[in-house]
Amino acid sequence: MGGGAAGLSAALLLARARRRVLICDAGQPRNRHSNRLGGFLTRDGTDPAEFRRIARDELADYDTAELRENTVITAARRFESGFELETASGEMFSGRKLLVATGVADALPPIAGIEGFYGRTVWHCPYCDGYEHRDQRIVVYGRGGKASALALELTGWTSRLMLASDGPSGLSAAQRRLLDRHKIALYEEPVARLEGAEGQLESLVFASGDSVAADALFFPSEGWADVELLRSLGVTIRRNGSVRTGGYGKTGAPGVFVAGDASRHAQLAIIAAGEGAAAAFAINTELLKQDLRHLDSAE
Repeated sequence: MGGGAAGLSAALLLARARRRVLICDAGQPRNRHSNRLGGFLTRDGTDPAEFRRIARDELADYDTAELRENTVITAARRFESGFELETASGEMFSGRKLLVATGVADALPPIAGIEGFYGRTVWHCPYCDGYEHRDQRIVVYGRGGKASALALELTGWTSRLMLASDGPSGLSAAQRRLLDRHKIALYEEPVARLEGAEGQLESLVFASGDSVAADALFFPSEGWADVELLRSLGVTIRRNGSVRTGGYGKTGAPGVFVAGDASRHAQLAIIAAGEGAAAAFAINTELLKQDLRHLDSAE
């Protein structure tokens, strides 16, 4: 489940292991709003849509890999050693192992006009997109410790930082002093909107009518996974909404693996691809053991 970096990487390795593998892709990757993939070795700066096209073309060379553009609405254990999936189109599929690589979705901050800037000059990941805004004016939007931590993290990319909490910041005296020490201005006025043109942010406007110039905006987001579907499979969900996994993407539910952004705090495409490959290795190892046991019992 999932046709992003994690799912496609896993499918490629499983196909090379001569396994029949089905990829169900809902077509809603987390980075679909961006035109640039950052920090992926050999693909740095590539359009995410082009990255997926290349990966799909590579998979097309393997006759045991099949890709379906559909959304899985239910996934359940239907027999002792396998699973059954139902898609929004009413199709049913079954398989012996299940890899959930559907990633996470981000909730945008409630700022008027933000949609026009997201994926261009509004971001959530400094490692993915901070470099393109090095030494620029960056505003961090959010409240509490996560927002202040993100602002401090961004000092590695620029010294021209401000934190807009859109109301009371909820910061302690110690957190405020730390922002002051690093010359990060704190604005607690309610935010009205973003202004700019053609995806380029120019200013953050407060409800009072005052504004501050800004070249980019970052907000803290860990994203949220499809928790209900995962829980229905017996997977453990942490308090922060991520999935508890062990080595190679294994979960506490037999036969269920999770790879990509839903399982880790370091949510980078290149890490997701690596986790997908690791999960594929573990899946194939389990299948080999099952196949060998079946052959032994048949003799």
